[in-house]
Amino acid sequence: MSYTINIKGELLDLSRSVVMGILNITPDSFYADSRKPDITGALKRVEQCIAEGATIIDIGAQSTRPASDFLSAEDEIQRLAPVLEAINKEFPQAVLSIDTFHAGVARFCVQDHSVAIVNDISGGELDNKMFETVAELNVPYILMHMRGTPQTMQQNTSYGNLLEDIVLYLTKKVRELHLLGVNDIIIDPGFGFSKNVGQNYELMSSLSFFKNFELPLLVGISRKSMITKLLDITADEALNASTVLNTYALLNGADILRVHDVKEAVQAIELVEQLQGHTRSKTKE
Repeated sequence: MSYTINIKGELLDLSRSVVMGILNITPDSFYADSRKPDITGALKRVEQCIAEGATIIDIGAQSTRPASDFLSAEDEIQRLAPVLEAINKEFPQAVLSIDTFHAGVARFCVQDHSVAIVNDISGGELDNKMFETVAELNVPYILMHMRGTPQTMQQNTSYGNLLEDIVLYLTKKVRELHLLGVNDIIIDPGFGFSKNVGQNYELMSSLSFFKNFELPLLVGISRKSMITKLLDITADEALNASTVLNTYALLNGADILRVHDVKEAVQAIELVEQLQGHTRSKTKE
């Protein structure tokens, strides 16, 4: 099944998987090389992502790694404003997503800086105005599964049934969003959020199940601790393993890969497409 999402009045076709490049304008994101807190660095990162084939740029001004400190909405906006203004000026055609759990930040970015997608790690749990705000803004919403907050999420990894609990959570949230008139919903199972290493791989092994939602599926595993802890490596050393898991995700239905390494993710998409094309051809024969 292929999908489209409405990006400022134009349909973005997801019949071919796409890459979302990560731009962290934070001083403390878990992968040091992704930190671009100044305008010059941020612009170079956007240019690199576009040149390497990213369809979407996901901008985050607040670290959500375990034990990270919250920024207020006001502080987050203050950090975002000059960077977004510069990106809009230099790359007016770029499709931007804002990684925030603050409804006020989402509104500011969409209304004042042409951001097209809201990416909320909290599923509306950390700001009860988020769902109604997204409905008013009429933008696609990335719905992710997480328990608690980034500070407490790794103490919330006890599940009766991992897959069933996550599916029930997302089903409830999708229903709430639909009732508010939000139609463009992207599902994110939330790798690394409220899940231990083993649970992340259990979730990945069941990834194709999430296609039952009949909504676009986003996977974000790039250089995360589910890789580094299992292989006893650093985030700097995790590119190869990230590509392996991204390839598995593509083979099991991922429509959007959220990554630090755009070129490698684009290549993975091209190779999987080639394999799937040959598979379809053999089936017809």
